Amino acid sequence: MHSQFDAIVIGAGSVGNPTAYFLAREGLRVLVLDELASSGQGQNKAAIGGVRATHSDPAKIRLGQQSLEIFSQWKEQTGTDIGWKKGGYCFPAYDEKVESTLHKLLPTQHAYHLNIDWMDDVGIRRVVPGINPEGLRGGTYSPEDGQVSPLKAAVSFTNESVRRHAEYRYRESVTALRMEDHTVTGVTTDHGEYDAPIVINTAGAHASRICQMAGLDIPILPDSHEAGISAPVQQFLDPLVVDLRPGPEGKTINFYFGQDADGQIIFCYTPKVPFSGENRTSTFEFMPIVAARLVNLIPRLKNLTIRRVWRGLYPMTPDGNPVVGKAPGVEGLLLGIGMCGQGFMLGPGVALNLASLAIHGKPAMEADVLALLSPARDLRRSLSETLK
Repeated sequence: MHSQFDAIVIGAGSVGNPTAYFLAREGLRVLVLDELASSGQGQNKAAIGGVRATHSDPAKIRLGQQSLEIFSQWKEQTGTDIGWKKGGYCFPAYDEKVESTLHKLLPTQHAYHLNIDWMDDVGIRRVVPGINPEGLRGGTYSPEDGQVSPLKAAVSFTNESVRRHAEYRYRESVTALRMEDHTVTGVTTDHGEYDAPIVINTAGAHASRICQMAGLDIPILPDSHEAGISAPVQQFLDPLVVDLRPGPEGKTINFYFGQDADGQIIFCYTPKVPFSGENRTSTFEFMPIVAARLVNLIPRLKNLTIRRVWRGLYPMTPDGNPVVGKAPGVEGLLLGIGMCGQGFMLGPGVALNLASLAIHGKPAMEADVLALLSPARDLRRSLSETLK
């Protein structure tokens, strides 16, 4: 005998948890399956918690705006503190190339009503106290962006989903999608079989394997990124800061950090050459690179005590954009995958749209904007172009 649900969510992470919440909030009987021991134990707990709508792609701008609205109102609506800190994002510019790039993004960002503007060097020095003034040309600042605790958010989304009768089953892996013709009717796991007219793939780094079960070839290729956190210090830094300069060591293309609601400095960087695969062992090179970048940008951090470091996975798509929407040619299957390292900040917005597609047949944002992330786009062509 099969257990019957209205919807099954595969993956209890940055996208899956809020998806379960929005489905359960509408009264659906929801099952969430995860191969790990509890919610948020995949890439969610590796996120540094930055949440921004300050993107260049219209779909990610809109998803970011929806996520910010959800995160910023969460405590008021649920009574639970998830570490929300409205401090904004700042992109300082120290060379003409970065300055030009930031200026070129502003028209698109303003077209979608983002509260972001260019500041001169005096303004940036006010927003980021202690920033190195040498060569500083100015930068952009978006005060409505912010930060959230990924760990607190995962627990709270899970609790709110369960309170609305969603069911979570951990240490249970999906081994097959149950199909009739080209329609998904449920899933088979290593523990049993479950029926549902809606299945939502939010499986993060392992999303391609779930897609293959439905005959879909959607490449999600994980690579790993390292992050760390300090002991708490007195609050002095409101925004998350993104430094787009290549470092003198030649191994980074951007570096970003902020001070969370508890006073800890949390930081991450993007390697110039990706670490492909799922190896999450910390590297020897990370802290020397990051320490030099931190102290160069804000010299007052030279005595900062580092508490721990870690690596997490970015589930990457060939074109660098998420895959969100109805699976092409397969009824009953929705995809919220390939978040490219932005799953935490975009997760609630993606979830809101997946739930709306499941329940109402249309997204919670402009359909033509979300279509930019369509699962039907030719990702294999993008992959071949990337490899040229």
